[in-house]
Amino acid sequence: MLKFCTQYGRFPRGRSELLDQVVEHVAKQVQVPASELGFYEWSGSTIEYHRNRIRTHLGFRTRTTADATKVTGWLAENVAQAERRSERVREELLKHLREERIEPPTPGRISRIVASALHNAEVTWSLRIPSRLSSETTQRICGLVDFDKERDVVSEESGDGDQSPADDDNDFALLAFIKSAPGNVSLESMMTEIRKLAAVRSIELPPGLFADVPAKVLAAWRTRAAVEAPSHMRTHPRELTVLLLAALIHEREREITDTLVELLIATVHRIKARPDSKVTKELINAFKRVTGKENILFKVADAALGHPDDSVRAVIFPAVTGGEQTLKDLVHESKTKGPAYRTTVQTTLRASYTNHYRRGLIALLETLEFKSTNTAYQPVIRALELIRRYAKAGNTTYYPRGETVPEHRGTSGAWEDLVFKNDKRGRRRVVRMVYEIVTFQALRDALRCKEQARNGGPASPRPAADALHVFDDLDTALRQLADDDRISPGVWTDARIALVRMPVVWRDI
Repeated sequence: MLKFCTQYGRFPRGRSELLDQVVEHVAKQVQVPASELGFYEWSGSTIEYHRNRIRTHLGFRTRTTADATKVTGWLAENVAQAERRSERVREELLKHLREERIEPPTPGRISRIVASALHNAEVTWSLRIPSRLSSETTQRICGLVDFDKERDVVSEESGDGDQSPADDDNDFALLAFIKSAPGNVSLESMMTEIRKLAAVRSIELPPGLFADVPAKVLAAWRTRAAVEAPSHMRTHPRELTVLLLAALIHEREREITDTLVELLIATVHRIKARPDSKVTKELINAFKRVTGKENILFKVADAALGHPDDSVRAVIFPAVTGGEQTLKDLVHESKTKGPAYRTTVQTTLRASYTNHYRRGLIALLETLEFKSTNTAYQPVIRALELIRRYAKAGNTTYYPRGETVPEHRGTSGAWEDLVFKNDKRGRRRVVRMVYEIVTFQALRDALRCKEQARNGGPASPRPAADALHVFDDLDTALRQLADDDRISPGVWTDARIALVRMPVVWRDI
């Protein structure tokens, strides 16, 4: 029992907790047969006498009611506010008791202490977070689940049976809409998510509401609020209901923003992929490869030189095998290669964007804000601001003269001839719709680069509207490391030192 208590900080509850190998080893040291342990009585005055001797030797003492109250408060304040898993709280409790040289209570008592600490920590959070909200915001949050007890009481007392289930559904339609998952990649899905984000923002949660809440605790509240029905939510204390719904709204704002960025990436890709596929299919169906072009050229030249004064139909067509149709196929083959194909794709893409996708992308641009500390992306950021300013400029073909139009990587290369055109007076102008297309393509490429940099690690808790924004806030990055169970305190400290010493130039990559 002495060795067991030294290692685990408590006494064994019976022979089953003592390993046979350990018993054999100790028996050899004290020169007593190991079988003698089978006759030991695990209850009574003898074992209590032995335990008192061991406690005195190790400096331990038995727990008291005051100790239980004090430990529960310590757990609620220092552990349970950042850790909601009971098994981890239990580990910290046993560790703390050992450090305080207090003998642990029974397993049942430990479970009650842990449950009490978790409850007290939740009550503390449920009082702290709602106190940061205005009365209007609190009212809007409560309205999501119709948290109006007086109304429920009046309805029950009046016995009004005219209210249909559809009326209840309408009361909770906004909450169900916020909880709903996104649809497939389409313009309608993008517009739905934009409306959903607007609904979430209409609650008007203050910034920094959950700044001091660990990510894992916030995620647990969000999950709990997502699965509980409105009727169950109303059974909680008002403060707890506000806490859970605020956590859900806060996290959904980030998730919906991430979804919108993913839809942006997929939609811009689709704008280009569909014209490519459509034009390629049309050209393949119409394409006929003409063989023997050198012989055709020789025959046409020979016939033209031999009868220079006769008509083409009389001289040239008969000289070629297949006649007029062969020459038509030859001309068509020339047109379906090289610049002609690219021009056709670009024209189709422009029409697809202008007539269909532009409505959703402009609405998304007015909803999200993109930032970057990297100077390489600043032209794209300024271009987005320009597009936002002229989003409702009507059918204006060019940007006004005197307007500064940022040039970026998307305006050069294959699209340069379509982005920049000469007007009727020969002045070089920027075509507005084409400029919007290449800017969204450049934004997509930038977002994909940042997305690839995140692959293999946990999703960033920051809104994806700042997907171009590198982690300037070191505290946020360090808090992610602290919340990771796989990171030891030593690694966390090393990471903090490394991040603080990190040159600014590397943080901007």
